[in-house]
Amino acid sequence: MIALAARPDPVDVALEQSALVVVDMQNAFASKGGMLDLAGHDISAAASVVEVNKKIIAAAREAGVQIVYLQVGYKPDLSDAGGPLSPNHHKELSLRTMRARPELDGKLLIHGTWDWEIVDALKPEPGDMVIRKSRYSGFAGTTLNNDLRANNIRYLFFTGIATNVCVESTARDAYFEEYWPIMVEDAMNHAGPDFVRDATMWNFENVFGWVTDSDNLIGAFKNRTNLS
Repeated sequence: MIALAARPDPVDVALEQSALVVVDMQNAFASKGGMLDLAGHDISAAASVVEVNKKIIAAAREAGVQIVYLQVGYKPDLSDAGGPLSPNHHKELSLRTMRARPELDGKLLIHGTWDWEIVDALKPEPGDMVIRKSRYSGFAGTTLNNDLRANNIRYLFFTGIATNVCVESTARDAYFEEYWPIMVEDAMNHAGPDFVRDATMWNFENVFGWVTDSDNLIGAFKNRTNLS
Protein backbone atom coordinates (compact mmCIF):
# COMPACT_ATOMS: atom_id res chain seq x y z
CA MET A 1 0.00 0.00 0.00
CA ILE A 2 1.11 3.57 -0.68
CA ALA A 3 -0.31 6.80 0.70
CA LEU A 4 -1.37 8.84 -2.33
CA ALA A 5 -1.51 12.59 -1.69
CA ALA A 6 -5.14 13.57 -2.13
CA ARG A 7 -7.96 15.65 -0.71
CA PRO A 8 -9.38 15.64 1.88
CA ASP A 9 -6.69 13.26 3.19
CA PRO A 10 -4.06 10.95 1.73
CA VAL A 11 -5.62 7.69 0.57
CA ASP A 12 -3.93 4.29 0.87
CA VAL A 13 -3.98 2.43 -2.45
CA ALA A 14 -2.50 -0.81 -3.72
CA LEU A 15 -1.23 -0.13 -7.24
CA GLU A 16 -1.35 -3.84 -8.14
CA GLN A 17 -5.11 -3.61 -7.48
CA SER A 18 -5.57 -0.29 -9.29
CA ALA A 19 -6.78 0.81 -12.70
CA LEU A 20 -6.62 4.07 -14.60
CA VAL A 21 -10.08 4.75 -16.07
CA VAL A 22 -9.88 7.06 -19.10
CA VAL A 23 -13.41 8.27 -19.75
CA ASP A 24 -14.59 9.17 -23.26
CA MET A 25 -11.42 10.82 -24.56
CA GLN A 26 -12.99 10.85 -28.01
CA ASN A 27 -13.02 13.35 -30.85
CA ALA A 28 -16.62 14.16 -29.94
CA PHE A 29 -15.48 15.75 -26.69
CA ALA A 30 -11.85 16.76 -27.21
CA SER A 31 -11.41 17.77 -30.86
CA LYS A 32 -12.30 20.78 -32.98
CA GLY A 33 -15.27 19.81 -35.13
CA GLY A 34 -16.42 17.19 -32.62
CA MET A 35 -19.85 17.05 -31.05
CA LEU A 36 -19.19 19.35 -28.08
CA ASP A 37 -17.55 21.93 -30.32
CA LEU A 38 -20.39 21.78 -32.85
CA ALA A 39 -22.90 22.20 -30.02
CA GLY A 40 -21.19 25.42 -28.90
CA HIS A 41 -19.38 24.17 -25.79
CA ASP A 42 -16.00 25.61 -24.87
CA ILE A 43 -13.39 22.90 -25.52
CA SER A 44 -10.37 25.20 -25.27
CA ALA A 45 -8.99 23.26 -22.29
CA ALA A 46 -9.28 19.89 -24.02
CA ALA A 47 -5.85 20.01 -25.67
CA SER A 48 -4.06 20.38 -22.33
CA VAL A 49 -6.20 17.61 -20.85
CA VAL A 50 -5.14 15.31 -23.69
CA GLU A 51 -1.48 16.04 -22.93
CA VAL A 52 -1.93 15.37 -19.21
CA ASN A 53 -3.68 12.09 -19.98
CA LYS A 54 -0.86 11.13 -22.35
CA LYS A 55 1.67 11.51 -19.52
CA ILE A 56 -0.45 9.65 -16.98
CA ILE A 57 -1.17 6.76 -19.36
CA ALA A 58 2.52 6.38 -20.21
CA ALA A 59 3.46 6.31 -16.52
CA ALA A 60 0.68 3.81 -15.76
CA ARG A 61 1.88 1.48 -18.50
CA GLU A 62 5.44 1.65 -17.18
CA ALA A 63 4.18 0.80 -13.69
CA GLY A 64 2.04 -2.09 -14.90
CA VAL A 65 -1.21 -0.43 -13.82
CA GLN A 66 -4.27 -1.61 -15.77
CA ILE A 67 -5.65 0.99 -18.20
CA VAL A 68 -9.37 1.04 -18.94
CA TYR A 69 -10.80 3.13 -21.77
CA LEU A 70 -14.49 3.97 -21.78
CA GLN A 71 -15.94 4.82 -25.18
CA VAL A 72 -19.50 6.07 -25.48
CA GLY A 73 -21.50 5.71 -28.68
CA TYR A 74 -24.33 4.10 -30.55
CA LYS A 75 -24.95 1.56 -33.28
CA PRO A 76 -25.79 3.12 -36.67
CA ASP A 77 -29.43 2.08 -36.31
CA LEU A 78 -29.57 3.64 -32.80
CA SER A 79 -31.06 0.43 -31.44
CA ASP A 80 -29.01 0.85 -28.25
CA ALA A 81 -29.77 4.57 -27.81
CA GLY A 82 -33.26 4.27 -26.39
CA GLY A 83 -36.39 5.36 -28.25
CA PRO A 84 -38.81 8.17 -27.36
CA LEU A 85 -39.76 6.42 -24.11
CA SER A 86 -36.16 6.57 -22.89
CA PRO A 87 -34.86 9.67 -21.08
CA ASN A 88 -31.56 9.13 -22.90
CA HIS A 89 -33.36 9.85 -26.18
CA HIS A 90 -34.43 13.26 -24.89
CA LYS A 91 -31.33 14.36 -22.93
CA GLU A 92 -28.19 12.93 -24.57
CA LEU A 93 -26.48 15.67 -26.57
CA SER A 94 -25.48 13.77 -29.72
CA LEU A 95 -28.99 12.39 -30.19
CA ARG A 96 -30.58 15.80 -29.67
CA THR A 97 -28.09 17.51 -31.98
CA MET A 98 -28.57 14.99 -34.79
CA ARG A 99 -32.34 15.43 -34.61
CA ALA A 100 -32.03 19.22 -34.63
CA ARG A 101 -29.45 19.29 -37.44
CA PRO A 102 -30.30 16.68 -40.08
CA GLU A 103 -27.00 17.27 -41.91
CA LEU A 104 -25.28 15.65 -38.89
CA ASP A 105 -27.50 12.57 -38.84
CA GLY A 106 -25.40 9.44 -38.40
CA LYS A 107 -22.20 11.43 -37.71
CA LEU A 108 -22.14 12.08 -33.96
CA LEU A 109 -20.96 9.32 -31.61
CA ILE A 110 -21.97 6.62 -34.07
CA HIS A 111 -19.73 3.54 -34.01
CA GLY A 112 -17.03 3.74 -36.66
CA THR A 113 -17.24 7.51 -37.21
CA TRP A 114 -14.41 9.97 -36.59
CA ASP A 115 -16.48 11.64 -33.86
CA TRP A 116 -16.70 8.35 -31.93
CA GLU A 117 -13.01 7.45 -32.19
CA ILE A 118 -10.62 7.93 -29.27
CA VAL A 119 -8.26 10.82 -30.03
CA ASP A 120 -5.12 9.82 -31.89
CA ALA A 121 -2.77 10.88 -29.08
CA LEU A 122 -4.38 8.44 -26.64
CA LYS A 123 -5.04 5.32 -28.69
CA PRO A 124 -5.42 2.10 -26.67
CA GLU A 125 -2.67 -0.50 -26.86
CA PRO A 126 -2.73 -4.30 -26.47
CA GLY A 127 -3.51 -5.19 -22.87
CA ASP A 128 -5.70 -2.15 -22.28
CA MET A 129 -9.39 -2.73 -21.62
CA VAL A 130 -11.79 -0.91 -23.95
CA ILE A 131 -15.37 -0.80 -22.71
CA ARG A 132 -18.03 0.44 -25.09
CA LYS A 133 -21.04 2.04 -23.45
CA SER A 134 -24.26 3.72 -24.53
CA ARG A 135 -25.07 5.63 -21.34
CA TYR A 136 -23.20 8.15 -19.24
CA SER A 137 -21.96 5.63 -16.67
CA GLY A 138 -19.39 3.05 -17.67
CA PHE A 139 -21.16 0.56 -15.42
CA ALA A 140 -24.57 0.87 -17.12
CA GLY A 141 -25.23 -2.16 -19.32
CA THR A 142 -21.53 -3.05 -19.76
CA THR A 143 -19.06 -5.70 -18.58
CA LEU A 144 -16.96 -3.15 -16.67
CA ASN A 145 -17.81 -4.39 -13.18
CA ASN A 146 -17.17 -8.05 -14.04
CA ASP A 147 -13.93 -7.18 -15.85
CA LEU A 148 -12.58 -5.16 -12.93
CA ARG A 149 -13.47 -7.83 -10.40
CA ALA A 150 -11.93 -10.55 -12.55
CA ASN A 151 -8.67 -8.59 -12.42
CA ASN A 152 -8.90 -8.00 -8.65
CA ILE A 153 -9.18 -4.23 -9.11
CA ARG A 154 -10.35 -2.12 -6.16
CA TYR A 155 -8.88 1.36 -6.69
CA LEU A 156 -9.89 3.49 -9.67
CA PHE A 157 -8.15 6.67 -10.87
CA PHE A 158 -10.47 8.70 -13.09
CA THR A 159 -9.57 11.01 -15.99
CA GLY A 160 -11.47 12.19 -19.06
CA ILE A 161 -14.45 14.14 -20.34
CA ALA A 162 -16.86 15.33 -19.18
CA THR A 163 -15.97 15.79 -15.51
CA ASN A 164 -19.55 16.49 -14.46
CA VAL A 165 -21.33 14.00 -16.72
CA CYS A 166 -19.71 10.70 -17.76
CA VAL A 167 -16.74 10.87 -15.38
CA GLU A 168 -18.88 11.72 -12.38
CA SER A 169 -21.60 9.21 -13.33
CA THR A 170 -19.08 6.37 -13.61
CA ALA A 171 -17.18 7.34 -10.47
CA ARG A 172 -20.37 7.54 -8.42
CA ASP A 173 -21.37 4.08 -9.58
CA ALA A 174 -17.87 2.86 -8.70
CA TYR A 175 -18.41 4.08 -5.14
CA PHE A 176 -21.72 2.24 -4.95
CA GLU A 177 -20.00 -0.94 -6.19
CA GLU A 178 -17.40 -0.71 -3.36
CA TYR A 179 -14.49 0.58 -5.46
CA TRP A 180 -12.33 3.45 -4.24
CA PRO A 181 -12.83 6.33 -6.73
CA ILE A 182 -10.07 8.93 -7.03
CA MET A 183 -10.50 11.89 -9.39
CA VAL A 184 -7.43 13.31 -11.15
CA GLU A 185 -8.58 16.90 -11.33
CA ASP A 186 -6.18 18.30 -13.96
CA ALA A 187 -6.76 15.32 -16.29
CA MET A 188 -10.43 16.12 -16.87
CA ASN A 189 -12.49 18.74 -18.70
CA HIS A 190 -16.07 19.68 -17.88
CA ALA A 191 -19.07 20.54 -20.03
CA GLY A 192 -20.90 23.70 -19.01
CA PRO A 193 -20.10 26.54 -16.60
CA ASP A 194 -17.18 26.26 -14.20
CA PHE A 195 -19.39 25.74 -11.17
CA VAL A 196 -20.34 22.26 -12.41
CA ARG A 197 -16.70 21.22 -12.28
CA ASP A 198 -16.41 22.71 -8.78
CA ALA A 199 -19.51 20.80 -7.67
CA THR A 200 -18.07 17.50 -8.89
CA MET A 201 -14.78 18.10 -7.11
CA TRP A 202 -16.63 19.00 -3.91
CA ASN A 203 -18.74 15.86 -4.18
CA PHE A 204 -15.72 13.61 -4.48
CA GLU A 205 -13.64 15.39 -1.87
CA ASN A 206 -16.42 15.30 0.70
CA VAL A 207 -18.86 12.51 -0.16
CA PHE A 208 -17.90 9.95 -2.81
CA GLY A 209 -14.12 9.60 -2.85
CA TRP A 210 -10.89 11.56 -3.19
CA VAL A 211 -9.28 14.16 -5.45
CA THR A 212 -5.64 14.15 -6.54
CA ASP A 213 -3.64 15.60 -9.45
CA SER A 214 -1.43 14.23 -12.19
CA ASP A 215 1.86 15.06 -10.47
CA ASN A 216 0.91 13.05 -7.39
CA LEU A 217 -0.36 10.12 -9.43
CA ILE A 218 2.57 10.00 -11.85
CA GLY A 219 4.94 10.21 -8.89
CA ALA A 220 3.25 7.17 -7.35
CA PHE A 221 3.49 5.25 -10.64
CA LYS A 222 7.18 6.13 -11.04
CA ASN A 223 7.96 5.04 -7.50
CA ARG A 224 6.45 1.64 -8.25
CA THR A 225 8.41 1.41 -11.51
CA ASN A 226 11.66 2.19 -9.71
CA LEU A 227 10.97 -0.44 -7.03
CA SER A 228 10.10 -3.19 -9.49
